Amino acid sequence: MATSAQTLIIGGGIVGATLALKLAQQQHKVTLIDARPALTEADWQQKLLQRDARVFALSIASIELLKQVGAWQLIAKSGRKADYTQMQVWQQDGRGELNFGDEAVPQLLGSMVEPFVIEQALYQRMAADDVSEYLTLVAGHKVTLLDWRGTQQGYEVHLDNGQTLQGKLLIGADGRGSLVRREAGIELDTLDYHQTAICCAIKTQQPHRATARQLMLPTGTLALLPLADVTKDDKANPQHWQSVVWSLPRNKALELLQLNDIDRDSLRTELAAASQYALGDIERLESVASFPLTAQQAKQYVKDNLALVGDAAHGVHPLAGQGLNLGMLDVAALVATLFEDYQRSGGKCWGELATLRRYERTRRPHNSVMMHSFSLMNWLFAGDFAALRPVQQIRSEGMYQVGKIKPLMRFFTQKASGL
Repeated sequence: MATSAQTLIIGGGIVGATLALKLAQQQHKVTLIDARPALTEADWQQKLLQRDARVFALSIASIELLKQVGAWQLIAKSGRKADYTQMQVWQQDGRGELNFGDEAVPQLLGSMVEPFVIEQALYQRMAADDVSEYLTLVAGHKVTLLDWRGTQQGYEVHLDNGQTLQGKLLIGADGRGSLVRREAGIELDTLDYHQTAICCAIKTQQPHRATARQLMLPTGTLALLPLADVTKDDKANPQHWQSVVWSLPRNKALELLQLNDIDRDSLRTELAAASQYALGDIERLESVASFPLTAQQAKQYVKDNLALVGDAAHGVHPLAGQGLNLGMLDVAALVATLFEDYQRSGGKCWGELATLRRYERTRRPHNSVMMHSFSLMNWLFAGDFAALRPVQQIRSEGMYQVGKIKPLMRFFTQKASGL
């Protein structure tokens, strides 16, 4: 039996769930399809007992969007976030460093939040009375077929339980390996950095003092990002836990991971030395994981009755922590564009191709600039080219001069905030 909704969203992660809530708040019928099984309250609480080494560096713009859908209020109430008011970027082999934020008058630059903390808040909001009438969650079932029925009808989506859903507009929020993108025949531009990121949680000798740190090494970037205090011991001695994202050439990363399997103290020792003991020694290390580093961008974000958002549309190098933030900006732009044309048409036009192309023109060039900027930064600081003496001198002098120009630093801070 087929059921209909004006909009179908495939992918129930943070971007997809935020988009679903934004549409439902406008009293627009939306169905969110997530292949993952629904979690009970006990499941969520079990997850919250553990510290996740991964965090998202939420910009001010992303926080504002989460406030709009009512999720940020729940995150703030939980206390499971680590706000940062300063950001420090420096390089190992040169002078000059960039310091964002005013130490004398601290202002929020962003907040580090674990993925499942954000997801729990979003899923709690989905069950609230003000949106549940308009938002349907289909969890635990995979999509088996996407059938385009023409511009007037849109898409028919078949699930592995035999259920069929219909919607005028189909949105792919299903990550880097997007089924929606593949089935729509949309190709990718890709870039392999030949790097692997090692991710872990560490407890440092000195507190982070609400500062996000990024050290530019010849082998890649090393980020030290504040983590929320979880246990009673953490809260009694706060601001000592941090998330690490260490980008390395793949062979070097594999060597360190294999060494860590043999000697659990080896990675901790190597990491402390690589960080130049910026926060003293590393006392504990948990939750070691790794992932390959690549960038990608869909050659088009839209087709008839279809749009891509978040990682389904683009993926960037993590060195600036902007991946999720770009996806959240996609959500804000798409919702604004959809409802602007819907109201202009007197409620007759929803998700027309001309509307979707306006969204694409707004977001794709911006995401392209960001993706290539991060690639350029990685190229300038890591690899054989970055090791050339003239490049080191130019890079060092550039950082030194930029750090002295306060209006330029304020501009960079504003851009990082997504405002």
